[in-house]
Amino acid sequence: MAKATKVNPHTGSSFDDFLKENGIYEEVQARALKRALAEQLDDAMQSGKLSKVNMAKRMATSRSQLDRVLDPSNLSIQLDTLVKAASAVGRTVEIRLKRDTKRSRAPSA
Repeated sequence: MAKATKVNPHTGSSFDDFLKENGIYEEVQARALKRALAEQLDDAMQSGKLSKVNMAKRMATSRSQLDRVLDPSNLSIQLDTLVKAASAVGRTVEIRLKRDTKRSRAPSA
C-alpha cells in the first residue's frame, strides 16, 4: 500500500506564480538579468582597474552610453553594445535558452 503524502495547508503558490498572476514575470526576469550583467561588467572593470572613460574609449562609444549599459534599471541595451562592453573587459557574452521546466509543454499536433 502506498503511503499518502501530506500536503502542507500553509504552503501557497511560488513567487514566480505570483509574478505571472500579476503580469510582471518577464519584466522582473529582464531586470534581474540586466542587474547581473551590469554587476559583472562593473566587477570586471574594477578588477582590471579600468575607468569609465577608458572603458568607453575601448568600446568606441560615449561615457553616457556606457552609463546606460551599467545602469541596472535601464533595460534597453542592445546585444552588440553588450558584446562590445564584454570585449572591452576581456570577456565574451554567452546567451542560451533553457527549457522552462515549470511550464507544461503544449501538446504537439
